[in-house]
Amino acid sequence: MQEDGPDGLGAAARAALKDADIIFGGPRHLMLAGAGERGREWPRPFSVAPVLEARGRRVVVLASGDPFHHGAGSSLAAHLDPGEWRSLPAPSTFSLAANRLGWPLEGCLCRALHAAPPETVAGDLTTDARLIALMRDGAAIHDLARWLAGRGIVARLTVCEHLGGPAERIRPYDPAASYDAPVSLAVHVTQADAPSPAPGRPADSYRHDGQITKPQVRAITLAALAPRAGEMLWDLGAGSGSVAVEWCRLGGHAVAVEARADRCAAIAANIADFGLQGRMRAVTSDHAAAIPDLPAPDAVFVGGGFSRALFDEIRRHAPHARLTVNAVTLETEHLLASLHAHHGGQLLRVEIAQARPLGRAQAWVPARPVVQWSLP
Repeated sequence: MQEDGPDGLGAAARAALKDADIIFGGPRHLMLAGAGERGREWPRPFSVAPVLEARGRRVVVLASGDPFHHGAGSSLAAHLDPGEWRSLPAPSTFSLAANRLGWPLEGCLCRALHAAPPETVAGDLTTDARLIALMRDGAAIHDLARWLAGRGIVARLTVCEHLGGPAERIRPYDPAASYDAPVSLAVHVTQADAPSPAPGRPADSYRHDGQITKPQVRAITLAALAPRAGEMLWDLGAGSGSVAVEWCRLGGHAVAVEARADRCAAIAANIADFGLQGRMRAVTSDHAAAIPDLPAPDAVFVGGGFSRALFDEIRRHAPHARLTVNAVTLETEHLLASLHAHHGGQLLRVEIAQARPLGRAQAWVPARPVVQWSLP
């Protein structure tokens, strides 16, 4: 249901409202629908439990626009049998905004930022990108505008209030104006220097204390791990968490395990900086102690503290996961060579040198070589 209330609904939706024993929704929806004594507000924090407790009765759940586009539809359907429910969608806020602005919806980034930080869209805001964002309220509109400016992102901002109803208003963003919910922000980026999603970002992109995989080695490591959207990574001995961050920026999920609390704090800061809340988390723990409680992985990376005992623990709990290990000590190199001889996979020695000043000339300065073993 949109801002025009029942008047904008089809005959089937109006009939469902009329016949309902119970109507769930937010205060605004319940008021628009004239729910009266049949109305039930969503609990806070949000839960679908009250709806499920009403099984067997005629229940209507009100949602803005399309319940399966950043709505409650999927949360409910996961607990119900196919014959227990039906969805009667209205145009989503994204559809209404795109139609008002003349934007091709298939080319727009559609994001729900009313419950997520703006960093979650940072990597998507390239020049000429178009974003339609659901916002919590007018204050959040101003927060997002300031965040964009702080990132050096130049964009045309259009505020859309009460879309689909008699109070609908669409106007250019004004930092001195106030805005009413429900509200969304349309962002057309005209200039941005968005970071590339390619792995191997410079070390100064991360919070770290020097314990970080070198950018070139990180790119080789990500290639060996072969990330795919939706897959889970264990980053053991994570240091700064840079490998896990770049895995997540390619569409995956990750748990970064680091024994030192100060480094875990840096990992948490990197998660926030890259807007990866919900995709990545840090665990302060010894590798082996953490493993039994971690979600099943598709791939495992060990950047430090590898041992035969750790290998056995990984294979016990994640026998089918892809494994990549980087080593810089002679002892770990010897272990990797032994494991490679018994289990196969790919064994690489990576040596990188960078040009550095030497008097009035330049010379190659080699980094410590890295031996990498990958087991598919």
